[in-house]
Amino acid sequence: MAMAIRVFLILLLSLSSTHLSYSLYEDQVGLMDWHQQYIGKVKHALFHTQKSGRKRVLVSTEENVVASLDLRHGEIFWRHVLGTNDIVDGLDIALGKYVITLSSDGSILRAWNLPDGQMVWESFLQGSVASKSILYIPKNLKADKDDLILVFGKGCLHAVSSIDGEVLWKKDFVGESIEVNHIIQSTDEIYVAGFVGSSKFYVYQLNAKNGELLNNDHKTLACDTFGELLSVSGDKFVVLDKTRSKILTLNIKNGGISYKQKPISDLIKDSSGQAVILPLRLPELFALRINSLVLLIKVTNEGELVLVDKIDNAAAVSDALSISEGQHAFAFVQHEDSKIHLFVKDVNDWNGDLLKERVVIDHQRGNIDKIFINNYVRTDRSYGFRALMVMEDHSLLLVQQGEIVWSREDGLASVVDVTTSELPVEKEGVSVAKVEQNLFEWLKGHVLKLKGTLMIASPEDVVAIQALRLRSSEKSKMTRDHNGFRKLLIVLTRAGKVFALHTGDGRVVWSILLHTLRKTEVCEHPIGLNIYQWQVPHHHALDENPSILVVGRCGPSLAAPSVLSFIDAYTGKELNSLSLAHTVAQVIPLPYTDSTEQRLHLIIDTNQHAYLYPRTPEAIGILQREFSNVYWYSVDADNGVIRGHALKSNCIHKVVDEYCFDFRDLWSIVFPSESEKIIATVTRKSNEVVHTQAKVMTDHDVMYKYVSKNVLFVANAAPKARGEIGTATPEEALLVIYIIDTVTGRVLHRMAHHGCQGPVHAVFSENWVVYHYFNLRAHRYEMSVVEVYDQSRADNKDVWKFVLGKHNLTSPISSYYRPEVVTKSQSYFFTHSVKAIEVTSTAKGITSKQLLIGTIGDQVLALDKRFLDPRRTLNPSQAEKEEGIIPLTDSLPIISQSYITHSLKVEGLRGIVTVPAKLESTSLVFAYGVDLFFTQIAPSRTYDSLTEDFSYALLLLTIVALVAAIFVTWVLSQRKDLQEKWR
Repeated sequence: MAMAIRVFLILLLSLSSTHLSYSLYEDQVGLMDWHQQYIGKVKHALFHTQKSGRKRVLVSTEENVVASLDLRHGEIFWRHVLGTNDIVDGLDIALGKYVITLSSDGSILRAWNLPDGQMVWESFLQGSVASKSILYIPKNLKADKDDLILVFGKGCLHAVSSIDGEVLWKKDFVGESIEVNHIIQSTDEIYVAGFVGSSKFYVYQLNAKNGELLNNDHKTLACDTFGELLSVSGDKFVVLDKTRSKILTLNIKNGGISYKQKPISDLIKDSSGQAVILPLRLPELFALRINSLVLLIKVTNEGELVLVDKIDNAAAVSDALSISEGQHAFAFVQHEDSKIHLFVKDVNDWNGDLLKERVVIDHQRGNIDKIFINNYVRTDRSYGFRALMVMEDHSLLLVQQGEIVWSREDGLASVVDVTTSELPVEKEGVSVAKVEQNLFEWLKGHVLKLKGTLMIASPEDVVAIQALRLRSSEKSKMTRDHNGFRKLLIVLTRAGKVFALHTGDGRVVWSILLHTLRKTEVCEHPIGLNIYQWQVPHHHALDENPSILVVGRCGPSLAAPSVLSFIDAYTGKELNSLSLAHTVAQVIPLPYTDSTEQRLHLIIDTNQHAYLYPRTPEAIGILQREFSNVYWYSVDADNGVIRGHALKSNCIHKVVDEYCFDFRDLWSIVFPSESEKIIATVTRKSNEVVHTQAKVMTDHDVMYKYVSKNVLFVANAAPKARGEIGTATPEEALLVIYIIDTVTGRVLHRMAHHGCQGPVHAVFSENWVVYHYFNLRAHRYEMSVVEVYDQSRADNKDVWKFVLGKHNLTSPISSYYRPEVVTKSQSYFFTHSVKAIEVTSTAKGITSKQLLIGTIGDQVLALDKRFLDPRRTLNPSQAEKEEGIIPLTDSLPIISQSYITHSLKVEGLRGIVTVPAKLESTSLVFAYGVDLFFTQIAPSRTYDSLTEDFSYALLLLTIVALVAAIFVTWVLSQRKDLQEKWR
């Protein structure tokens, strides 16, 4: 019997110990996390569809991504995410095997291997003046058997070898003061054309082999010009005059410059509206847009203009595509409700259409922004066409034979803000995703799990186990779970589109392109600012769906008109939208809700007014009751001023508005501009839960955390140390941090770091703040921690005071009491540069904290807060060791198993969001950039639940084996006793 029990305990211990590691097994990847890769809005595209090799499309995007996509499915073959400031200016193919990219204002030229994306070479092109960047790869232009790549940037023209990236020659145009618009090839000569000012047209003739100047000529035009010069052939250009009422045609034939001008009214009678020449490449043609009309105009050999066609409501027009010798085609699209009409025409034959198709596209994708076409040969030897469409919401579609072959939601590469929403409660008797399995499948599944536990599963079994888990998992149901793992991540993108993503598998539940954030004549540059929880119904109001608030603005200026949109969080339906009569400088969610659970918000404008939303009598009544308790602050980083504000009275306007309030300045802190500039501010999350204010020290002493939601961390740097690392010497660099009470303006703590500079990334939680910066003296990054404690409650340590009720723990906390605070701080070296810092959050605040650090390598590192405990010492006492204090080291450890992104990267990482689950041990983490990543982490391990892969089958087998062992042991024992009695 004892032996059987011992076996049972050993089996149980081995069963439970398999779940204590932070690492994942191979078959666990993707069960609790998901990773999605995107590229962003496409701005350049090249098709590569040769018979040999895979068919692909090469793209560069607004997120500075260079990628190769599978033309059949839209999947990423390879991609490279360049730096934030490394903007791609041009994309082309050289030698049929290299992808050439020009970036950083024409200063970096790279060649990538076409099949696998490996960098072949990189050239840094020198220049001194900012100018337009031009990448031009001439056809059949060689210099010593080497194909040339011509690059203009930073005021210089470079001829670069396509084989190794060597600069063969350079021509400096800085002294010429010319704004170069075009590079043209003519046999062994190169022509560089551009303007000096807006009326002097210059043409330079260069030797292609050595860059020698052969000739230059110029012509002064009779009028100033508007917009950029467009080349319609090797020797003809067009440009608009300053009034945009005439078209100027310039010709550089026969070594001279001539020009003609023609009023637009001669081409079309109704020419009212602003004319714009579209930057398209059409042989002997150009496109002129006037309002919703696109005119296709042919330039004859004599420089005359002939109207070829008029296209009404053309959403986009493509560049010309050479389909055979002397034959070129181009495409344009027109919208009709949720359908689009795609036309492909021959440049030289306007009587018929090479292609005419109607395609149904989701209206939530918006209008077509750009179109690129490619041709292929059908089985009947005729030409077919495929079109790559870039939509208004930044998504990417491939259309062929009137159908959408594939689509990519690349708008998710530009997330600007994130919030969350709970899913609906599952009704009794209704199961949204109930999976019924027969007995055979049930037994088969448990046999596979048992083989996996005993580590005897074959690779095929591992795949089957993972597929079984994904099928049987309830993580993708559209209802709440009791652990709080299933939620909606609601994200706002730069395109003005809102997506709801399911945390279970990352799928798009719904999406909506907000009409308030679409480009119109009134609002030419709409931008989405933030997204907030507007209505969060609880158990007494579950009949109401939750809703969210999206705040936008018609332009980057604070003075631009603003808009509000209210969206149902379950369906994605826009409930209401408002065009505000006032501006939006700041949005303040208040901690008050009305009877329908709508949260009150104050919107601050640029004229010192505060507006209450929702605009209801009930909201006014709630605000009036809490009028004296509403405080907020504003940061003017440019002038180095932080101010505290409070409501004063109703606005005094000609038209009475009871929802408008004036406010007054309570305090202000003005930092000396000659020595300090604000570079970072951070405050606590408004919904953060603190489990206990008391903290027991090693010697059984008790310190009380200074816990306040009205605390602001400010980081200032010396003016010379505001730039990139290395722009200031250690003697010039200074970093000063402040912790400020935003109700009274009191500075609770100030500390200076000499010889240090930004960028500063910080996170504020409970009573502590952690911030990251660079130490110029040590030539290393550092992280510092500051903890703030409330000394006014230090007397609450005597047990008799608790017995007699003479403690002050239940007294209200107010910033005006001016409590005495004490701080503890410590600094550590840290290996990595940092892009973002966040802290885990849990439902009750009991679980230990972990810092989530977005590294320069676009991964997320989980670092235990204990490593940033300011009480760490070199030789901790036994009591300190028992408390969990780690011995002091000068550097913070980087443990490879602590990367919650595993081996994955969140390319272009911009932010990290943490959300508490209902299960106290678990925090949900969402990281976004060009990619998206979601996972669940348990900083103190899953102490309050069994993991999803817990083997109930093995437990059952263990119990059966134990019962059998007990029975066998009992039989053997009875037999032994009987034999002994017979003796």
